[in-house]
Amino acid sequence: MRRYLPILLMAFFLLVIVLVGTTYLEGFAGRPKKENGTSFTVYTSLPVEQAALLAEQFEKSSTIQVNLVPVSEQELLVRLKNESISPRADVIVTSKSMLQQAGKLNLLEPFASEQTDIIPSRFKDEQDIWTGLWFDPIIFAVNQDYLKKTPQIPESWAALSTDPKTRLAMTDFLAADAAANLLYTFASINGEEQTLLFFKKLHPQIIQYAKFLSTPVRMAGMGECDIAIAVQSETLRYMQEGFPLQVVYPEEGTSYVLTGSALVKNASHKPEAQQFIDWLLQSEAQQTLDKNRFYFIPTNPEIKKYKDYKQKPIMLFDKEYQFTTEQQHKLLDNWVQAVRLGK
Repeated sequence: MRRYLPILLMAFFLLVIVLVGTTYLEGFAGRPKKENGTSFTVYTSLPVEQAALLAEQFEKSSTIQVNLVPVSEQELLVRLKNESISPRADVIVTSKSMLQQAGKLNLLEPFASEQTDIIPSRFKDEQDIWTGLWFDPIIFAVNQDYLKKTPQIPESWAALSTDPKTRLAMTDFLAADAAANLLYTFASINGEEQTLLFFKKLHPQIIQYAKFLSTPVRMAGMGECDIAIAVQSETLRYMQEGFPLQVVYPEEGTSYVLTGSALVKNASHKPEAQQFIDWLLQSEAQQTLDKNRFYFIPTNPEIKKYKDYKQKPIMLFDKEYQFTTEQQHKLLDNWVQAVRLGK
C-alpha cells in the first residue's frame, strides 16, 4: 500500500486544484442562493480578477448574489445565441464590439435609467441597447530621462517619426484587441493605404512589438525605449509603482477601448440585473477598480475622476471603424505583409 501512497496523494492534490480552478473561473456560479436572497447571472469577458472584485463589492453593497461566469468574447456570443430562447445570463459585461454584435443579433434588451441617461451619447447605444462603463485610451508613455534630453516633446502621431533615433515600442496588433483597435481606427479615418504607410514609416524605430499590453510601458519605464505606444491604464499602474514615465496625449486624437454592459433579452432576473448595471456606473464601482490598480476612465460625467480627465487634453477619435471580422483579419494580414515583414 505504501508504494501507492505518493500516487494517491498526487491524484488528490490534482483533484483539489481542478476543483478550485473550476470554482474560480465560474465565478462561484454554482453557489447555492443565500437564504431569503436573490441572485442573477453575469457573462463577462473581463479578466477574472477584475470581474470578481466588482462582483464581490456589489454583493456587499446590495446583498444580491452575483453568479459570475467569465468567458471569452467569442464564447460569450455563442452562449447568448444558443441560449436565446431560455437565457441563463441576465447581464453581459464586455467590449463595445461584442455589445454591438450581440445587439445586431437581437440578443439584448433596451434598458434606460437615471444612471444610463446621463452617460454621454458617444459612450452608449442610441436605442439604449448597451451602455459604456469605462474606457482606456491609447497614449504615449514617455521616459522622463528621454524628455530631459529631447528638445521637443512628441505630442502628435506625426511627431513620432520626426527623429529617427527615437526608440519606440508597442504591442503587436495581432496580440491584443486594444492594440488592434488602433489600427482599425486609423484605417477608418485615413484609409488603409495611408495607415499602412504611416506604420511602415514608424517601423524602423520600433525596437519591439510586444505580446502583452504592459510590456511596452515597462520598457519605457526602464529606459529600454524612449516612448511606448500603450494603453493609459497600464501606464498609470507603472507610474504608481514609481517608474519614471509621463503620459502624453496625441493632439490629433487617439483610439480607445470601451467596456460596457447590457441587459440580456428575456432575462429572468431583470430588477437585479438592472440594479447591477446602474451600480457599475457609479463611484463605488470605479473606486473598487482604482483601489485594485485598474485605472480606467469612467463614462459617468458625475464621477470626480471623469471631471478630472475632462481638464486634460484627451482628444478621442470620433469616427469609429465599421469593419467586419473578415475585414479586420484582412487588414491585419496586410499590416503583417506590408509593415512587419516588409522591407
